[in-house]
Amino acid sequence: MKRLIALRVFAALATIALFCPNLVADESTKSTRTLVLMAGKPSHPPRMHEFNAGVQLLAKSLGEVDGLEVRVILNGWPKDESVFDGADAVVFFMDGGGRHEAVQEAGRRLKLIDSWAAKGVGLGFMHYGVEVLADQAGEEFRRWIGGHYEHMHSCNPIWEPAFSAFPDHPITRGVKPFQIKDEWYFNMRFVAGIAGNKADQIDGTEFVPILVAAPSDEVRDGPYVYPKGPYPHIQAAKGRTETMMWAVKRPDGGRGFGFTGGHFHDNWGNNDFRKVVLNALLWVAKGEVPPGGIESSISQKDLDANLDPK
Repeated sequence: MKRLIALRVFAALATIALFCPNLVADESTKSTRTLVLMAGKPSHPPRMHEFNAGVQLLAKSLGEVDGLEVRVILNGWPKDESVFDGADAVVFFMDGGGRHEAVQEAGRRLKLIDSWAAKGVGLGFMHYGVEVLADQAGEEFRRWIGGHYEHMHSCNPIWEPAFSAFPDHPITRGVKPFQIKDEWYFNMRFVAGIAGNKADQIDGTEFVPILVAAPSDEVRDGPYVYPKGPYPHIQAAKGRTETMMWAVKRPDGGRGFGFTGGHFHDNWGNNDFRKVVLNALLWVAKGEVPPGGIESSISQKDLDANLDPK
């Protein structure tokens, strides 16, 4: 089978090639899935929130996947939106909250992304990118990916959960138990107010928790990164398992996922941390995840490549 791989990097001022005029091609005739990875602008100290380096590293790791075209956007929303044409999925790795790239331009981008979702385009948001202001984009995020981080409802401690058991899902294929320190958000605002720590079916949305662990009492008691907390409702849930990654199948036929890790760039060097995200990237674009998951190898040189000058 001829390998159908393409990697295109689009910087904010780059000349972008023209693609298919329709966002989603006819599913029955597509032999190649198209995934767009969008990195946000630089933020935080070195080796934290390395969005540009992170998406390029993930794209490189997907380089051996047959039938997948990966397009990479650097430094935020592109000037030429034709990069999105023909996309099967768009994944955002960037700062969130009120500065989120998805909510700029007085809601125009939200409406654009919503039109993609209505056509079945997969959507993924990672780390700070899962946070939006509830009254600005909370409804959309719950509809697109099943949940989001909400200020003062969710929390963001730096801790080291142990992920020891996984659901039977394509995203977990080949993923072995792992434990890793990161700024793992939890207590997300999930669709229909569910706790999100077990599989559920809500109004046609199929919700599956992917990475689940129980924070210790010490983690719940804080401090969190910001605000430092603790929050009484987080403390009151001591002993409960929490979801740090989840996946949905939407009624519109599209897929979505949220991943709350990704604060520390060097965590991409962990094979299982990286594999569960690579699997999600292929799955959200409706690609077939191999039985053993996506295999990749990362060197220190790879981790050091493309870091933002901070």
